Amino acid sequence: MVEQVAAEMVANVHSVVVSEGDRIDAGGTLLILESMKMEIPVLAESGGVVTDVKVAAGDVVQEGDILVVLSS
Repeated sequence: MVEQVAAEMVANVHSVVVSEGDRIDAGGTLLILESMKMEIPVLAESGGVVTDVKVAAGDVVQEGDILVVLSS
């Protein structure tokens, strides 16, 4: 199963916590977004292996943009 984690709002990517190949548990932090001076963690809904990180720190993302792809 593949899970695509998308941005829920327009924001700046503050930091990326995971790298391709990392194993992450459900509820684990994938990256931190920043919007209106607030840091918002983006969490994995299910556990798996990070197969693709589509953003980097400093990027601006729009609502619906794919941030990370996980494979279970």
